[in-house]
Parts: sequence; C-alpha cells; structure tokens
Amino acid sequence: MYDPRFNRMAQVIVNYSLELKPGQNVYVWSQTPAAPLMLEIYREVLKAGGHAFLRADLPGAQEIFYEYAQEAQLDFVSPIDRISVEEGQFDAYVRIGAETNTRRLSSADPKKVQRHQAAQRPILQRRLERSAAGTYNWCVTQFPTEAYAMDADMSLAEYTEFLFNACLVNDPDPVARWREQGERQQRYIDFLKDKRTLRLKGTDVDLTLRIEGRTWVNSQGQRNFPDGEIFTGPHEDSVNGWVRFAYPAIYQGREVSGVQLWFEDGLVVKACAEKHEEFLIKVLDTDPGARYLGEFAIGTNYSITRFSRNILFDEKIGGTFHMAVGAAYPETGATNQSAVHWDLIASASDAEISADGEVFYRNGMFLI
Repeated sequence: MYDPRFNRMAQVIVNYSLELKPGQNVYVWSQTPAAPLMLEIYREVLKAGGHAFLRADLPGAQEIFYEYAQEAQLDFVSPIDRISVEEGQFDAYVRIGAETNTRRLSSADPKKVQRHQAAQRPILQRRLERSAAGTYNWCVTQFPTEAYAMDADMSLAEYTEFLFNACLVNDPDPVARWREQGERQQRYIDFLKDKRTLRLKGTDVDLTLRIEGRTWVNSQGQRNFPDGEIFTGPHEDSVNGWVRFAYPAIYQGREVSGVQLWFEDGLVVKACAEKHEEFLIKVLDTDPGARYLGEFAIGTNYSITRFSRNILFDEKIGGTFHMAVGAAYPETGATNQSAVHWDLIASASDAEISADGEVFYRNGMFLI
C-alpha cells in the first residue's frame, strides 16, 4: 500500500523529529509491511546528507524464536543491537510498528518472553541514557496495517486516515502544528515545574505522588509520532494510593483489562485484573524495578478521537492520564531501572488533578 502522504510523514520524522544532520547515521527498524514508509525515510535521510541502515524483520520470526529458543539464545544480545545504541556508531533511531498480527505472542511462554526482555535491558538503558544526554535522537512511529485496523474496529482506509490525522500529516504545515502543540504544552509545564506534589482524585483514582525537583518533558512530535503528552518521573518511593485503568492494557501481544494497582511508598503491593491477571503479575515480577512507577503523564492530543488498542496512540488521547510501571526516562531525573516499561491508561473524564493543592486539570481538560 502506498500513499503520497508517507513522504510528508518521512520528511517530518527525518527533518523535525530527528533533526538529522549531514553525516549522521540512522538505524531504521521495522517489518517488511512497512517498506513504503521505510523507503521514504531512506529517501529523506539521503537528501539530508545522512546514512541509513534498514532492518526489516520478517513477520513470524518472533513466534519461531520463542518456540525454539534455548536459554543461551534467550539471553543473547545481538551485536547489531549493541552497535545501534553506541556513540560513534549511530546518531539516531527510528522504530516503525508494522504488525500483521498483534496477538502473535499470545501463546508464547511468558517466562521465555520475560527472560529475553530482561537480557535486552542494557540496550534500552543505553538508548535512554544517550537520549537524555542529547547525543541520540529517536522516534517511534507506525505504518497502517490490517492488524492495527482490526484492533481499532476500523477498515484499513479509516485507520490510515486516523493515523495521518493523529500525526497532523493532513495539515498543510505539520511541523508548524507540532510546534504550536509544543508551545501550548510548555504553558502546562511552566505551571508544574516548581510544584512538589500531585494529587489525583476521581471515580477511578485516589493517588498522591511527589514530583519535586523532577523535570517535565514536552512531547511534541519528536520521540513519538504521533505525539501529544507531558510526562515526568515521580520520586520512586512517593506513590501512594489506588488507581483503576479504564482502558485495556496491551503488552507483548496480550490484552489485560480491568487493571487495578495499589501503591505503598512507591511499590505496587497489590494488583488485580479482570482478564489475564496472572500475566499482569508475571510482568510486575520481571525484576525489582517493575513494581515501581517510571512515568506519570497526561495525554494532550485531542486529534486522537478514539481508543485503538495501540499504546502509541492511546496514551496520547486528550482527556486521559497514564502511568508506566518499570523503566524511567533519565531526562526526567527519575532513576528507576527495569526491563519493563508498560504504559497503563486511565480516563480523566471524572477526575481532578491538583498540584500543591491547586486544581489545574478537571474532567479531561486543563484549567491553565
């Protein structure tokens, strides 16, 4: 499938999201269905004077891996993946989701998946460290496939329009729109940057967390595409209370619904789910850091008008907030480390968020 807007999308990713400079190396990783977008990114990297390494995985390869991989293979870290995050080798990274079957790992042994994911932790940590240091730009985006469309209860044509609208690619000047989004979000961050404590109170949440001294990040179409959120990392021992996540949580191809978490001094001390609770507990037990929050965020993209069962879009929905158990982003000042980073989304349609006692967000809208 080809649409000329893939070229516009590639232009924004290469020149705005990555801010690619002549001579820089870009690692572009996807699956073969995303070839139309990969080729457009390749074209724009060359036009910008850069060098692109294209990696296109075959659909079905992961299923084979988890069926036959032995312990040594589960613990193996590809030297190519190591090189892709090392300074002096690659300067930027693009990951394009292009699943042909989003449930392909539903039957995989969770212990195998967990073990292999833990082995890849140094790659994730190095990517986050270099990103925080400003020496590595990265962007995660998506190519429309029948699998994503089916998950979202849309036709492929509807889903393609949904993607382009969410990315603001249908706008005559997408970069200008993303910069406007960034300016708006910066006003929220300016209000929050000196605050100490957040309180969330509503039908599905009663939670406090400390943000004093932590940095808020303005997500404006650079690290994610689409984008639209502000996020930080709470103090690791500060989260107390309860939250229920109204939206299903998708992780490693499994849909876990009705998730509730209880926190004491930062630690998830109790967790339950209406569906796949056993899997939820196994993920939380991946390593010690998986039971602590690495991220708290508020979605700000009101162009994403519906839930699609895809975290790249769903965590950005205007009128929601989300939390990630596991690895924190070092640029926020948070220190939690884990092989896990699992975003869980809650509706804010009947909730208030206050900072140091001042309500700044009510029923899905900022009051600033």
